[in-house]
Amino acid sequence: MQQRLENREVRQAHLDGFDAALGVAHQPRPVQNPLPIWLGVGGTPQSFARAGALGLPLMVAIIGGEPRRFQPLVDLYRETGRQHGYSAEQLKVGVHMLGYVADSTQEAADTFYPGYARAMTDVGKERGWPAMTRASFDAQRGRDGALVIGSPDEVVDKILRHSDALGGIARMSFQMNVASLPQVKMMRAIDAIGARVVPALHSGD
Repeated sequence: MQQRLENREVRQAHLDGFDAALGVAHQPRPVQNPLPIWLGVGGTPQSFARAGALGLPLMVAIIGGEPRRFQPLVDLYRETGRQHGYSAEQLKVGVHMLGYVADSTQEAADTFYPGYARAMTDVGKERGWPAMTRASFDAQRGRDGALVIGSPDEVVDKILRHSDALGGIARMSFQMNVASLPQVKMMRAIDAIGARVVPALHSGD
């Protein structure tokens, strides 16, 4: 698989052969050739450089801190890709972030915090982090923090600000379920993203 990625030769024939070897059917069947693969990375320079060398779109997981601190790594990805002969159009950057949208910033924060605090505190017990506090949460959802939580207008502003800081992003993975929200609140947030956030982001295209 590594060699196929390096040669950008992920073909339907490979999938057919893989399915035949395992005796299974790969569903749904891909229609793109080559397959559109986004390579997820953490915080190491090696992972960013590897994505650039492969010429694959980059997906950066940013669940804390300040997204702008990833700019040198994103620059490394783009420069490595350029050195390997890939165009700027091929070297797309996406980000994976935690977020939530409600009618007001206060409502969004108050709704998201309890479940988020429980989840992060549980993870912290395994990784040696301190328990999540409201003060830490509020700092993370501040102007330059990684939590994209607020009213539709505030969320749009924050996405655009993070995009500028990283030299432009092409995709954002918006994760809300970390807070274990009720379905009705999740659906309202999804409606707000579709009705207000996405159109506002596309208005500048």
